[in-house]
Amino acid sequence: MAPDFQRIGLGTYSDENREQWVENVSQAIEAGYRHIDTAEVYGNETYVGEGIRRADVPREDIFLATKTVHEVKPGPEREDVIEGVRGSLDRLGTDYLDLLYVHWPADLYDPETTLGAFNELYDAGTIRHAGVCNFEPDQLERAREVLDPPLFANQVEMHPLLQQADLLADAQAHDHWLVAFCPLAQGAVFDVPEVREVADRHGVSPARVSLAWLLSKDNVAVIPKASSLDHLRDNLAAANLDLDEADLARIDSIDRERRIIDREYAPWNR
Repeated sequence: MAPDFQRIGLGTYSDENREQWVENVSQAIEAGYRHIDTAEVYGNETYVGEGIRRADVPREDIFLATKTVHEVKPGPEREDVIEGVRGSLDRLGTDYLDLLYVHWPADLYDPETTLGAFNELYDAGTIRHAGVCNFEPDQLERAREVLDPPLFANQVEMHPLLQQADLLADAQAHDHWLVAFCPLAQGAVFDVPEVREVADRHGVSPARVSLAWLLSKDNVAVIPKASSLDHLRDNLAAANLDLDEADLARIDSIDRERRIIDREYAPWNR
């Protein structure tokens, strides 16, 4: 595990107003965030990079992650992947990435070709860690076989309504991070009775409870999206919320399942 990896990071996905991420990222870093997550297809890497530079924190203190190889780009050749990463570096205004993910194991993804490019980037010092997103256990096993560096993280949707027990067990067994995107289910957790009961008992927001529940699990990190300073601070405060065994069991017992991000090319749909 990387000692500089902050378990509460900032997610930056947005369908619109990508320019807002200059201010959002700068404000988040000033509030204490050091783990910033973006992706080539988000179309906001330029703004994320500018937000990092605008903040009064050295680049080496920031854990910066981005993603490549989506449904439509880049690929399928190794050089296509490397060129795509060079584009991300240019847009982000950095000469290295702390973490590079495979965004989706879709049609352009090939373990030997894609991860072979990751190995080359790792050997060159361009990336410090290699990760994947939306991988299932069998795909994780193959990735570990092909990658030269240890698999650092699998980024997946995870929240009280999608608890990902199998992927959590895999992460703990192989000592990589399970990084939860959509950790608040785009606000759906706010109306979950079990979450609200725990939040009311502690006098805190359902968002803080949901994040604290995730952080109570070994090998789990979270990357909630937030734009207001109040929400940024509330999310960070989840690291200091201690849920007792009864609280954790109450949320663990939720037997409903709701997936927010569900693509036809996702491995669980094939």
